[in-house]
Amino acid sequence: MFTSFPTTPQTSPSIVNSFVDDNVVASWPKANGNDLVKSPILQQNQKNLELFKRHYDNKSDSDTDSEKSSSGSTSPLPLDSTSHASDKNTNINNNDTTDTTKIASSVSPLKKHATIVNKGEFESERHFYPRVLNATIHPLVASFLQLGNERIIARYTHLNPQVKVQKLVECLSYQPKHFRWAGSDLFNVTTSSGQRQMIIVETNSCPSGQKSMPLLSETEEFGGYRVVLESAFQEVLEKADPSLGDLAVICDKNYMEASGYAAVLAEISKEKIWYAEYHINDDDPPVKWIDRVLHVRDVNGEWRSIRACFRYVTQKPWSRIPLNTRTFVMNQIISCLAGGRNKMLAARAYEFFNAELLDSGLAVRMPETINNVTKSEIPLWLHSMGSHAVIKVPYSNAGQGVYTITNPQELQYFLDQDHHYDKFLVQSLVGNASWSSMTRAGRFYHVGTIPNRRNHTYVTDLRMMVTANKNGFRPVCLYSRRARKPLLGNLQDDLSITSWEMLGTNLTIKKPDGEWSSEPERLLLMDRKDFNQLGLGVDDLIDAYVQTCLSVIAIDKMCARLMPEEGSFNFDLFRALNPDEALLNEILV
Repeated sequence: MFTSFPTTPQTSPSIVNSFVDDNVVASWPKANGNDLVKSPILQQNQKNLELFKRHYDNKSDSDTDSEKSSSGSTSPLPLDSTSHASDKNTNINNNDTTDTTKIASSVSPLKKHATIVNKGEFESERHFYPRVLNATIHPLVASFLQLGNERIIARYTHLNPQVKVQKLVECLSYQPKHFRWAGSDLFNVTTSSGQRQMIIVETNSCPSGQKSMPLLSETEEFGGYRVVLESAFQEVLEKADPSLGDLAVICDKNYMEASGYAAVLAEISKEKIWYAEYHINDDDPPVKWIDRVLHVRDVNGEWRSIRACFRYVTQKPWSRIPLNTRTFVMNQIISCLAGGRNKMLAARAYEFFNAELLDSGLAVRMPETINNVTKSEIPLWLHSMGSHAVIKVPYSNAGQGVYTITNPQELQYFLDQDHHYDKFLVQSLVGNASWSSMTRAGRFYHVGTIPNRRNHTYVTDLRMMVTANKNGFRPVCLYSRRARKPLLGNLQDDLSITSWEMLGTNLTIKKPDGEWSSEPERLLLMDRKDFNQLGLGVDDLIDAYVQTCLSVIAIDKMCARLMPEEGSFNFDLFRALNPDEALLNEILV
C-alpha cells in the first residue's frame, strides 16, 4: 500500500502505464448514445489511475485540498482493494529522491480480471440505446416477427411458385450443429427491369443488433437477449460437463450487448456469470486455455474454470480460441473459419449449397464473387467488371478491409496499402443504375431509402439476426444503417464525394489507436419513425429472413465438411479452398 507520493512537476509515463494498458481500453456508449467511456472492467483501474496522477502531480483542486493535513502535507491516499504494489512494505515519501524509473519498477501492473454478473443486475439503460428505450416497434415489423415459419413458408411459396415447398420446410426446420446464432447483412436491390430482391452481403458469427431493436412486448424487458440464450445457448448447456466449472461471457468489443447477454444469462441459469474482455493484442489477458478448458482470472488473481462460454470475440478469434475445446463455446470457432468471419469460405459455402438447391427454386443470392485473388490480379478482375468493383480483405469485419473502387485513385489507394494477408475477394459493386458493376446476371443497383425533402436517396443495408435450435430457425431482431452521403445519379455530379461515403453503411469505426467508436446517428430503427424511410414491406422482410437462413445453413454445412468428426479439422481441405498461408499460420488447433 502506498503511504504517500513524491511531488515532482511531471508525471512519469512509466508509472502511469503500469496501471492501465491503453491497448485494451475499449469504448462503451454513454447514456446519450454518442459519447464514449471506458469499458466496465477497466473503470475502477481508470479511477485508480486518476487518483494516482492527481497526487503524483500534487494538484491543488478541491479533492486534493480536502485530503491535506493541517500541516500542509499530503495525507496517504489508499488505492482500491484491487490495487497493490509488488512489495507491501514499500514506502514512497515526499522526501524520496529515488529516480522515477526505479519507483515504477517497484509497482506491479494492475491485473485485468473477469467480473461477476449476478441475477437481478440487468438494467435496460445499460444494454439498449436510449433511442431504443423510447421507441415503439413498427406494427409491420412486429407482425413479421410473430408470423412463424409455417405462415412464412405459405406466403413465400405463394409469391414464388417455382420454389418447392418441402425443400423450404426442410431449410427453415434445419438444426445447425456448429452455427446456431448468426446475423446477415443484406442489400435491397433491383434491376433495370424493376425486379426487386434481397441479396446477402455477408453473414456474421457474432452479430450485433440487440441494443438497436425496440422491444416486441413492453413486458419482456430482456428482448432478444433472452431469445438467443434460451433458443440457442441454453439447449446445449445440458451437454456441457458440470465438473468443468462455471459459465462465462467473453468479448473484445460491443460491451453494451456482451454485458447484456451476461446479465440475462445470469437470470436464465440462476448462476453467477463471469464476464471477461479478451483482446487480441493483450499480452496478459484475463482469459487463458488449459488443456482445452477455458479459465478466467478473478479479482484475486486465481483462475476459474468454465464449462460453457457465450462468445462475442470477433477479431481473429481463431488465433486465440482453439478449434476443439472441452468448454462449450457458442458459436464454435469453426463457424468463423467456415464463413462467419471468413468471406472467402462463405462465398465457397454459398456456391456448394446452391448446387444442392439447384432444382428447388431456392438459392443464396449474392454479388458475383471472385475468390483467392492476389494483389497483382486485382486490376484485371476490376476491368472485367467494368472498372467498378468491391475489394475485400476476407477476414476483416465491422466494415474494415472493404474498398469500393469506382476510379483509378481509389484503386491506387488500395494497392498502396500494406496488407497482412495474401489473398483477396473481388465482388461486383452494387451502386446506382449508371455506375454498378456489369455481371453475368446483369446489373444490380440499390433501391435505397424513400427520398427525403431534398430528394436525396441513401443506401441502406438490413441486418437480420436469427437463431436456431431443435425446432429450426426463428428471427430475433433487425436494424438498418444508412450511408453518410446520398446516392449520386452519376459519379461526376460531385467529385468531392467518395464511393465509400455513398455505399459504406457500417457504423463501427476503428480509431488509429485501435479503439472502436460508432456513428449511431446513421442507425435506422425498426420503429414507427425510421422504418418508413426504408420503403420495405413484409414480403421484403420474409425474403431477407429466407436468405439469411439459407446462408447460415450453407456455412454450417461447410463447418461439417471441415470438421467431419469431433475434434478433427481437415487442414488439407481448408488449404485447398482457402490457400492463404498468413491465415493458416494464425489458426490455433
